[in-house]
Amino acid sequence: MASSFYNNSQHVDFDSVLAMDDQGMVSIFQALMASGLAGFLGCPAVIYETALIDFFENASIRDGVIISTVGGQLVEISEEWFAESFELPADGLGDLSEIPKDVIFDAKSIVSLSAISVKAGSFNSITIEKFSLVTVIVCGVRMNWAKILFNTLKKMVSPGTKQAKGFAIQISLLLENIPNLELGESSAFPAYKILSDKTVHRIVSLYDR
Repeated sequence: MASSFYNNSQHVDFDSVLAMDDQGMVSIFQALMASGLAGFLGCPAVIYETALIDFFENASIRDGVIISTVGGQLVEISEEWFAESFELPADGLGDLSEIPKDVIFDAKSIVSLSAISVKAGSFNSITIEKFSLVTVIVCGVRMNWAKILFNTLKKMVSPGTKQAKGFAIQISLLLENIPNLELGESSAFPAYKILSDKTVHRIVSLYDR
């Protein structure tokens, strides 16, 4: 599988991070769960490489639904099914750009930019998106994650898009739930890419140097 499928996929081991002895970190992950993203970020970390490649190569969008074929079998992913599969909130703000300015101001006072991998002079669109994500989670802003994440997936399968392909774990789970779909062999998601007690401590230690 292309490395980008891994690089742009997210997974959190909530059992591990919630058992950390760092209450500050625990509170952040508790806020993440409260945001409605636990089902999306904490789903079983299994991927089907062959099926994923097939899915992306054949994917298109028709009437707002993602259409593809995997192993010659038709696959349809609607926003409704996507939301139900990961128990995503379907109400709230529909775009990160809609976050109220006063909330962003409050977030800047409690969130260190260094915590989201920002280097001097690199405050670009990607950095802003990361900060926006931290803002809505830490400040408890209600977001329509079903719409936001499904729109991101649609960008991933749109021809000529600049949106990097990802969601490897989540797409694999969706495909796994389609009856009689031949997926090929499964493999575990790389442990170093999973946010756990161990990986969080390693990241924190790097910033503390």
